[in-house]
Amino acid sequence: MTTTIIKKLDPRTKLVLTFFYAAWVVGAGGYGWLVSAFTLLAAFIGFTGRFKEYVRWLRLVLPMSIFFGAVIWWTANLSEAGFAALKLLTLTSVFFAFFTTTLPEDLANALVKAGLPYPVAFVLSTSLQFVPVMSRKVKNIMDAQRARGIPLEPGWAALRHYPAFLSPVLIQAFQLAEALAEAMESRGFGLTGRTFLKEFRMTPGDWMAMSAGLALLLVLFFFM
Repeated sequence: MTTTIIKKLDPRTKLVLTFFYAAWVVGAGGYGWLVSAFTLLAAFIGFTGRFKEYVRWLRLVLPMSIFFGAVIWWTANLSEAGFAALKLLTLTSVFFAFFTTTLPEDLANALVKAGLPYPVAFVLSTSLQFVPVMSRKVKNIMDAQRARGIPLEPGWAALRHYPAFLSPVLIQAFQLAEALAEAMESRGFGLTGRTFLKEFRMTPGDWMAMSAGLALLLVLFFFM
C-alpha cells in the first residue's frame, strides 16, 4: 500500500516532501525529536522494502557520522557530539529514502516539465546514475589489484601503491565519458522538440501531500 502511494506521487512532490523532512531534522532541537525523526524514517524505508539495502548503506555512512561526532566532541562535549552525529546520519538517510524511491531520469524529466533547462537536468540525472556504476568499477579495480598482490588498504604504507589504483579508475572514467558523449551525439542531444516517454503532471493528490507536509512541518516547528 505504501509503495503504491509513493509510486503515484510526482517526483517533484517527493522532492518537496524530502526537503520538508530534512528541514524537520535540521530544526530538531533535542534528542527526542531527532530520535523520532530517525525512527519514522527507518520505518518508512522498511515499508518500501529497502531496509536490507539501507543497512548496507549505513555501513558506509556510519563511519563518516562517527568521525563528524568525534570532531564535535573535540570542540564541544560528548552530548553535542552524539547529537551532531545522529543528525548527520538522519539527514543523509532522508535523501537515501528519496533516491531509492525516485528514478533519476523521472526526477530530471519532471524538473524539465517544471522549467529546468534540459542540459542541467541531464547532467543531474546522469551524475546520479553513474555514481553506482563508478562504485562498482572502483570495487572491481581494487579487487583485481589486490589479487595481484598490491596492497591498497587505507594507510600511509599503501600510499605509494595508489597510482596502480588511480590510473585504471581514470582510464575507465574517460572511456565511460567518451561512450556517453558518442551516445548523446547519435541521439541528437540538444535538438529542439524533445519528447519524453513519461508525462508528469501534478495531480490533486500531489498538492494535498505537499499541503499536508507543510502543515505538519509548521506544527512540528511550533512544538519544538
